[in-house]
Amino acid sequence: MVAVFYKDMLSWYLLTLKIREKLEIENQRTEPVNQDQNLPGLPEITRSDQDKNNHNHEQTPSEPDAGKIEVTKESPRETQDDWVISITDKLEQANRDDDMTIWGKLCIYRVPYYLQENDNKSYFPQTVSLGPYHHGKKRLRSMDRHKWRAVSRILKRTNQNIQIYIDAMREIEEKARACYEGPFGLSSNEFIEMLVLDGCFVLELFRGAVEGFTELGYARNDPVFAMRGSMHSIQRDMIMLENQLPLFVLNRLLELQLGTRNQTGLVAQLAIRFFDPLMPTDEPLTKTNKSKLENSLAREAFDPFTDMGELHCLDVFRRSLLRSSPTPESRLSRKRWTRNTRVADKRRQQLIHCVTELREAGIKFRRRKTDRFWDIQFKNGYLEIPRLLIHDGTKSLFLNLIAFEQCHVDSSNDITSYIIFMDNLIDSHEDVSYLHYCGIIEHWLGSDSEVANLFNRLCEEVVFDTEDSYLSRLSIEVNRYYNQKWNAWRAALKHKYFNNPWAIVSFCAAVILLVLTLSQSFYAAYAYYKPPS
Repeated sequence: MVAVFYKDMLSWYLLTLKIREKLEIENQRTEPVNQDQNLPGLPEITRSDQDKNNHNHEQTPSEPDAGKIEVTKESPRETQDDWVISITDKLEQANRDDDMTIWGKLCIYRVPYYLQENDNKSYFPQTVSLGPYHHGKKRLRSMDRHKWRAVSRILKRTNQNIQIYIDAMREIEEKARACYEGPFGLSSNEFIEMLVLDGCFVLELFRGAVEGFTELGYARNDPVFAMRGSMHSIQRDMIMLENQLPLFVLNRLLELQLGTRNQTGLVAQLAIRFFDPLMPTDEPLTKTNKSKLENSLAREAFDPFTDMGELHCLDVFRRSLLRSSPTPESRLSRKRWTRNTRVADKRRQQLIHCVTELREAGIKFRRRKTDRFWDIQFKNGYLEIPRLLIHDGTKSLFLNLIAFEQCHVDSSNDITSYIIFMDNLIDSHEDVSYLHYCGIIEHWLGSDSEVANLFNRLCEEVVFDTEDSYLSRLSIEVNRYYNQKWNAWRAALKHKYFNNPWAIVSFCAAVILLVLTLSQSFYAAYAYYKPPS
């Protein structure tokens, strides 16, 4: 009985406390808001905001003469100040990012995520890192000691001090940073060290490919600086878009090594020689051009083919593919960015029909004898395509070339146009087999199906305007020929009756037999109506 009585008393006591607390809250709501809450430049605090804030504030003991509860307002004001400062900082950063002079120097891009979904392994280095994007990655650190060996070898060979290279890179640090999409989290000293280390390593590889690594002082069985199997992996990494150094950095480092100025263009030619095994053609660098490079390194006069203001090694390689003769045929609309520029329609990505369909329409294929793999022609029903060599590095090479053309506004889309054209031609392994039979495609992959799958996946998620292609005019001519029914009928007749010598003999015998039969019928009818007198 006593327990029940105390329980009721406790309940009444708690209820009284609740009522008192509620009355105090109601009293606070009726109080006028302090004038210092709504400061200039801050959002106005509404009644609901006050209710929420007042509930969380500490309550101070009431003064005898006031009879009101004083509420502390400093914490919400500080929160509002931090929020406004954060917004201001974001706007200032946006203004800095919107500086068009920064975008004008950008040339080494991060591969967009929509392209990485296709095959990210082809875009990221597996053996060596160059530049800031993959600097310090755990799987690539093992190559750093070989980079330091390259720097040490250069300093011994030239009797120079490392400070010369550091000072030179510090002078062009700001210009080099502007070439990359930032931020990438490297301090000034770290960035300069990276330029010296990676740049010297690249130049040693370039020079070793021309002069010979043993001539530069490396052992014949060196694990890196020798023409071994790992060199192919290094070459493939060095051609990736995210794994580039600005060409002016390499030019400056080579000038310091050779002790002479005005060597512009020499690094570009060294790069072409080094990346020659990745070329998708079977035309290697000529002995004449190789001799020019060797003589230039012997400090004789060097006359580069042309100085086109290349940006980095990937750009050098791309230009060399398109520079082996006059540029590709003019497009229907040559300028990429004009007032009439429009967004490419993903529903219209087809330039031409596949090989099987074109053959059924009477179009014939044959190999065009030229080292310009992109130089395709169509004459008198013959589609002439130069030979294309495909190896295990071709996929990564083409993907990075496409990514560069997709990202760099001042680049043409000639490589992308060619790859999409070939993708349209190849739908199945039968198409690859026939092109291989014609001598157009040569590959060292497992099967023709792998080649077909390679081309069918290269241009996934690629934005491409079919009217902005150097092959647009050729495609129109091929499609016009394809749509003529007589060509299809003639092709079907030839395929059915003239596909082998025995079929031709049978057809000729059938024609002779038909002529004789008609002749016999004619003379029999003629003798019936006009008998001899």
